[in-house]
Amino acid sequence: MTHDHQTATESSHPYDALTPDTILDALESVGFDINGRLFALNSYENRVYQVGLEETTPVIAKFYRPGRWTEAQIREEHDFTRELVDADIPVVAPLEMPSGDTLASHSGFCFAVFPQRGGQAPDVSVTDTLYRLGQWLGQLHNIGAKQTFRHRPALSLLDGLVANNQLLVEGGWIPEDLRPAWDSLLRDLIELCAARIDDAGPVVDLRLHGDCHAGNILCRDEQMLFVDLDDCRTGPAIQDMWLLLNGEDSERGAQLGELLEGYEMFRDFNRRERHLIEPLRCYRQIAHCAWLARRWDDPAFPRFFPWFGKPRFWSDQILALREQLAALQSPSLSLPGQH
Repeated sequence: MTHDHQTATESSHPYDALTPDTILDALESVGFDINGRLFALNSYENRVYQVGLEETTPVIAKFYRPGRWTEAQIREEHDFTRELVDADIPVVAPLEMPSGDTLASHSGFCFAVFPQRGGQAPDVSVTDTLYRLGQWLGQLHNIGAKQTFRHRPALSLLDGLVANNQLLVEGGWIPEDLRPAWDSLLRDLIELCAARIDDAGPVVDLRLHGDCHAGNILCRDEQMLFVDLDDCRTGPAIQDMWLLLNGEDSERGAQLGELLEGYEMFRDFNRRERHLIEPLRCYRQIAHCAWLARRWDDPAFPRFFPWFGKPRFWSDQILALREQLAALQSPSLSLPGQH
């Protein structure tokens, strides 16, 4: 069974009720003096808008996807971000609204408001940029280690791999003629991920940014800003580093070494966590497919990801996962000076 037949007009979703009037009414309900200007920003998981205000700069309004996080989980995100700001770590935190809170609800939607910030993604090919990012991550993780999340999830690699694969298989997303190759590949991937996790040994979990890639960091006038802690969760420190690495193994090893040189100015790092990089990459590949499958009832997804669910997509995924299998079979990333 494939899922390439559904169109946006055949689907409905709670976001259908998030009309421009609803958005503006929501901002007005918590005390913002809006001027009626509204501009949708690029976001799939949540809905994010630039909202114009009278006699001051616009703000960014984020309407959380209904049913994804509980109010307690969102508030933990806000509290963690505020802890980081109080420690002088450059993150974009939600504003305290005129109502006195950082989280509000309107017409069934939870929403928060953020200051407007500009900038561009950092050039992680520049060693000084990686060093500075490492310094900030070391400080961010020092705050992350001070206490634990009570409501937000922990990153569970093997359980997550199994659960996401189960969702794809049981949902009939993978074409029948590709199932034997897919099933065999996933068995081998999960087995090798477990072996690499064993190589890492015991690791310390802490509160993380959770989705720390270059697109979630803004650079402007030599300043860095971490944005979008929507995926903050508990996990190993390497989760906030590996997405910043790219290129061949030797290049990524050198990049990780530069990150760690800055990081270890502020916090020790367990070098064995590098064994988790390829399992984390495998997890992210499968989780991305499962995310698209879970969100397919949102009319925006068939519109923006029309290739998902088509046989060619799954053939490409199998090829990519075979490459990932080879990466898991190779020695883990070496750091400069390691033998």
